[in-house]
Amino acid sequence: VVINNAAGNFISPSERLSANAWKTITDIVLNGTAFVTLEIGKELIKVQKGAAFLAITTIYAESGSGFVLPSASAKAGVEAMSKSLAAEWGKYGMRFNVIQPGPIKTKGAFSRLDPTGSFEKKIIDRIPCGRLGTVEEIANLAAYLCSDYAAWVNGAVIRMDGGEYVSMAGEFNDLKKVTKEQWDMMEAMIRKTKGS
Repeated sequence: VVINNAAGNFISPSERLSANAWKTITDIVLNGTAFVTLEIGKELIKVQKGAAFLAITTIYAESGSGFVLPSASAKAGVEAMSKSLAAEWGKYGMRFNVIQPGPIKTKGAFSRLDPTGSFEKKIIDRIPCGRLGTVEEIANLAAYLCSDYAAWVNGAVIRMDGGEYVSMAGEFNDLKKVTKEQWDMMEAMIRKTKGS
């Protein structure tokens, strides 16, 4: 089992990023993951052994996100690498899967991504499950994906975020703020509408 959990990140407007800031994050996240994966994979091919590779990325690897450009780009690269190797090295008995966690409060992450502590409540408010994830929840999914129970799971990217991504993506999801009384009023108005 190989867990690729390399992470380097901080918030910054993209126009403030130096070439060194970009290189530091992409070297840690993408290049570090690639070098470890390729080196171990080549050795496994030589000795004809399979393995489960699991990458931990983020939900914004899929969507992109302002203010974390190097991390979003590098994590998207890790996902592309994992899917590519799932297709290419599956024949060697290697599986490559990805977990995209939503926000999980750890000292390392939140000290760089919410240094003032002012965004945590806003983050929780947009998660339909109403809370941050836990390390144990990610660990449980990781254990499954690396186990023989998941022997036919290869090339999967699993979002684990309490519904945050789909909540932010849905055009009408802000209607969750509408009260029952407002719904009653709007329903009556809609029913009176005739024609197109």
